[in-house]
Amino acid sequence: MRVHFIIHESFEAPGAYLAWAALRGHEVSITKVYQFEGLPESVGDFDMLIVMGGPQSPSSTQEEFPHFNAGAEIALIKKAIQADKYIIGVCLGAQLLGQAYGGTCIASPEREIGNFPIELTQAGQADSRLSHIPQGLVVGHWHGDMPGLVEGAQILATSQGCPRQIIAYSQKHFGFQAHLELTKDLVRQLLAQEKDIEGDSQKYTYVQDAQTILNYDYDQMNQALYGFLDKLIVNENQKMPRQGTAGTTRVEQSELTTESFDFRRV
Repeated sequence: MRVHFIIHESFEAPGAYLAWAALRGHEVSITKVYQFEGLPESVGDFDMLIVMGGPQSPSSTQEEFPHFNAGAEIALIKKAIQADKYIIGVCLGAQLLGQAYGGTCIASPEREIGNFPIELTQAGQADSRLSHIPQGLVVGHWHGDMPGLVEGAQILATSQGCPRQIIAYSQKHFGFQAHLELTKDLVRQLLAQEKDIEGDSQKYTYVQDAQTILNYDYDQMNQALYGFLDKLIVNENQKMPRQGTAGTTRVEQSELTTESFDFRRV
């Protein structure tokens, strides 16, 4: 399978999503938006699109973030929807996926930073792709907004701080507001971007202090993510031909690791 990642910031790396692609032997390509790389010209060059997070929102402008073009990314996601590609949106990516479906990103009731449990809804409990995920699984969170909903979309998981943690927009298109991909290395990078995590942990109910976040064992949530992704593509051909994609970085199998990938070095 050919998996294409859209990465908005070097510190918002794919973590366990990339590890899964490495472990399963999938072909990987990357658009590093933060380096002003162009988006894929054709959705025919990938089978799965994974759009990662960032400090932006779907309403962010290029005056605020010169490297980020929300309209162009939403247009690409729409093309991928029409072409029946697998699409996973993570955090900002989930919000962009919701916009592509016609929803509107809104503020979450609570800001969440750290690791907190999610609960599967009735729809989530009935979804075989989530059957291995226990109620109350602790997963990562790093957001203040949440994806928009549209008719037909199903909320599969919620948390006490956010009612839209996992959303199924179709059988092949999923928005993850939650971060099941986090690793200790990734949270170090994310924490380095926070101006006052200690103060915020005192101010907000669902913001943890840095040491609590760093001390957490991320393996269980990573394994839960692997299980979901495996079930999602269980009937797909695992080896498909790879074609060139303009404006992207090709990642060879030898460059992939199961912990993280340093996008700043390529």
